[in-house]
Parts: sequence; structure tokens; C-alpha cells
Amino acid sequence: MYLTPDEESMLDGEFGEGVQKAIELIVALGKVYGADGLVDITSAHLSGASYKTIGDGGVRYLEDVSSNSIVAIPSTLNPLGMDRDRWREMHITEKFAKEQLKIIGLYKKMGVKTTCSCTPYLNDNVPSFGDHVAWAESSALSFVNSYIGARTNREGGPGALAAAIVGKTANYGLHITENRAPTVVIEADIDNTIFSHSLLGQAVGMQIGSGIPYYKGISPEIEEVKTMAAAMAASGSVAMFHVEGITPEAGMFDISELEVIHIGKKEMQNAYDVLNTDEDVQLMAFGCPHLTEREIHEMATFLKGKKKKKDIEIWFCTSADIRAKCSEDVKVLEEFGKVLADTCMVVSPIESTFSVTGTNSAKAGNYLPTLCSQKAKCQDFTDLMKVVL
Repeated sequence: MYLTPDEESMLDGEFGEGVQKAIELIVALGKVYGADGLVDITSAHLSGASYKTIGDGGVRYLEDVSSNSIVAIPSTLNPLGMDRDRWREMHITEKFAKEQLKIIGLYKKMGVKTTCSCTPYLNDNVPSFGDHVAWAESSALSFVNSYIGARTNREGGPGALAAAIVGKTANYGLHITENRAPTVVIEADIDNTIFSHSLLGQAVGMQIGSGIPYYKGISPEIEEVKTMAAAMAASGSVAMFHVEGITPEAGMFDISELEVIHIGKKEMQNAYDVLNTDEDVQLMAFGCPHLTEREIHEMATFLKGKKKKKDIEIWFCTSADIRAKCSEDVKVLEEFGKVLADTCMVVSPIESTFSVTGTNSAKAGNYLPTLCSQKAKCQDFTDLMKVVL
């Protein structure tokens, strides 16, 4: 692996111990994956924000890193395990809240923006086409690779933080043009709804596992792209995809010799069946990935004028920035549940209170059983809400 003189100096400790440890990790990862060198990055997005996911060991690690490190480029953070202001309403313990706030403080000490969302590209971390970045949130990195045309691999939490400190990452994988070529064509026959795109992502992730699908027959907007990206990353390990006529790199590669897979009613039903239980839900949680302004408005429009008739807890999860922009719609949603900021059901300790959760997200449908010990019911928002209306 070739390193520039400045990078060699970082490795030798001339830029301080924090930078030295960070670049040691980046170089080690680069060697594992056959990188030819490092590449400058314009932003980072970090996972490892919830106390539930990193625990006491993660807190100690952040204490160590933050003692001598500052991020070199704009960096944002994934959702927390709780809403910083409404954690008591989420059944969070005092100990959990104390440790969660400590984690936020440690990231803030390093210069990380503590906006805490899995959709930072909707707020204050928006890469440009061709930018190299280091992002660790699986759905977000797939979105920016695909819809924006920025370049990132599926970073782990420590690797993304190290890249943020150095301002560089290893040049391999999806940072290289030829590795961004489609590997399979998906001909999709689905309804034009957000939930259908979530199920489509589930079906494709289940079918191909990994690789880079090229979609024909769909015309998704931002909401459909983000939910589809999230589902493919959760049901498989898809970190990038192309959509004909939509994504910026879709026309750059020859797809004439690729295998074609058709996704229709049978495949969609199979994806639905995998994600659903027949048991009654105790919690309904929406916003995985975080709800956009459009989603909040559509949910509020559907609910306006209706009455909640059954006492089931409901969470609407979004970023603090988006919540602030939707004050009138938020008032409507608050009549039915809690509009929570900078958190989500997957990284919150819901298993202490609930055992069956309903959601309209295939990503959540995959993670609720494994990370939250939940039985999941994954359906369209309007279908789930019929239970309480």
C-alpha cells in the first residue's frame, strides 16, 4: 500500500497519538481488503451511538479515543437509544439515560455533530456526486452510493470513526469505479407505494444476498429509495444499487449480459410472509429509516379527524430537524402516539417492555427479532393503523 509523506508522518505519530492510532486502523483494514492507498473523504457518518448497541465496553472505547482525538471532516451520528427529552416516556431507565447522554458528550467532545439520524442526507450531511465518504449506517451508505453517487464502503463503527479523525479511508471496494458496476438486473412489477418498495428491497435482498442490482420498472422518489435501500441492506448485504432513469450511474455500465430476476406478486408475498406474525401488537413503531417530511405529512393526513379507539403504544421516529419542520402534522400524530427525535425502535431497549411490535419497515422487520427479541408484524401504515382506529 502506497502512503504519501503526510500519511507516513501520521503513521509515525507526528500528528499526535489519536491520529496515529486512527490511521493504523485504516491502514490495517486497507491491507486486509487489498487497497492500493488511501483516499481523502469529505464526510463521515458514524454508528455506535446507542448505549444498547455499544454497552459499557463501547463507552470505555469512546472515552479513550476522545481523550486525544478530534474529527478532521464533517461527521454525523446514527440514532440514539432514546429521545434526549422524552426518554421517560419510552420506558428508559435512569442508568440507560445517564450512559446514553455520556456517549453523546464524548462524540461532541470529538467534534461530531450530534444530530443523530439514520437519514443524515436529509439534513446536514449531504455528499455530492463523486465524493469519497466513510459511512457506517447500512441504509444511509446504500442511499448515498446509489441515489447521490457518492462513494463509500460498508464501514464498521470504529473504522468510520478512525476515518473521520484522519480525513481519509482506504481506497478499495466501492471507492473504485469498476466495482460499482451492476451484477444482476431486477425486473420489478410492484405497486407504487413506499411499503411496496420496502417489500421489494426485502425480496431482492433475500434473493441475491449481496451484489449490485440494476432495477427496471420502478420510478422511486427519495422515500422509496431510502426504504428499499434499508430493506436490501438488512435482508441481504446490498451496499449499492442502480435504478434505470433515476440513479446517476445507471447508464454508465453495460447490463446486456447480466442475469435477469423477476420480482412480482409471488416474490413479494414470500417477503411479506417472512416478516409477519399473527400475534397482536403491543407497540407500533414507524420511522426506520427516519420519517421524512413527506411521510409525516401523509401519515398526518390519513389520521386527521380520526380517533384512536384502542390503547396500543405508537412511536413515530424521525430526526429533530425534520420534527421541527413539521409542527402542524406533528400535532396530529401526537394525538395517536409519540413523535420521537433522534432515536428508533431498533436501537432502543424495547425488549424490556414489549414483545410484539408492528412496523411498516422491512428493515425493522428483520432487526426487531434479532436485536430486540420481538415478534414483528410488518405491514403498510394504513393497514396497521386499522387496529387502533
